[in-house]
Amino acid sequence: MPKKLLFVYNPKAGKAQIRLRLADILNTFAEADYEITAAPTRGHNDARRIVAERSREYELVVCSGGDGTLDEVVTGMRQSGFRTPIGYIPAGSTNDFGGSLSLPKNMVKAAETAVRGKNFACDIGAFNDDVFVYIAAFGLFTDVSYETAQDMKNVLGHMAYLLEGVKRLSAVRSFPMKVICEGRVIEDDFIFGMITNSVSVGGFKNITGKNVRLNDGLFEVTLIRKPKNPVELNNIVISLLNRDVDTSAMYCFRAAEITLESPEPVAWTLDGENGGSHRKVEIKNICKGIDIRVK
Repeated sequence: MPKKLLFVYNPKAGKAQIRLRLADILNTFAEADYEITAAPTRGHNDARRIVAERSREYELVVCSGGDGTLDEVVTGMRQSGFRTPIGYIPAGSTNDFGGSLSLPKNMVKAAETAVRGKNFACDIGAFNDDVFVYIAAFGLFTDVSYETAQDMKNVLGHMAYLLEGVKRLSAVRSFPMKVICEGRVIEDDFIFGMITNSVSVGGFKNITGKNVRLNDGLFEVTLIRKPKNPVELNNIVISLLNRDVDTSAMYCFRAAEITLESPEPVAWTLDGENGGSHRKVEIKNICKGIDIRVK
């Protein structure tokens, strides 16, 4: 019996480059003796639904798109109730998670890794009733990725995110929060927070810390306090990008579980997609929660 592969791809991701590589990718799958079902997505939530409703007969699920597409596939995988290895062909504007896994940037080589690589049991996160692959965040810049028009992302790449973010510097909002983590309680006003399992965020490497491991059952947590003036805000951004931790301006630690409470609903982003607004968020690390193909 031939092996069965489900290929879910976003034809609009990044610069829609998959249209030029699709035949080569499918041929790579075929040469590895897979019977292929190709399913292009047409809109939000398609990838989640396709993977959640798939047959158990598929021995491998491969997805291509941005980190948001991968997020939907992982969510669908969890909702299906059975675990199948996931291959990932990065094709988005930043592809933070693909970089963290050292996946090839060449799409055909990434396809080869998907069908011939080894399984890596990777941590993911539970976010209330949802899941995320590598980042849950709120505050400064976190709405950029899903408020930036896709055409703008395609043309400008990383610069689109930076340009949209800079627009918001003159109107930085802070969020009073109570943070509960392993017996520790922090109460402060924050302009930004991220709970991550990734080497890079927004294309910036090491912004989440050093010696990051994707299967240790721990998140890297960064919470930035409200600055007193524009100069302090600028210094905070520089410190964050250089990962020169200023303990007077930010909290940085590792945790398996964390709860955040706020008086008013706070908008969150999960893997660069809209994660909704919440007064209370419970985040837990699902240690080695998915199998993903790596070199």
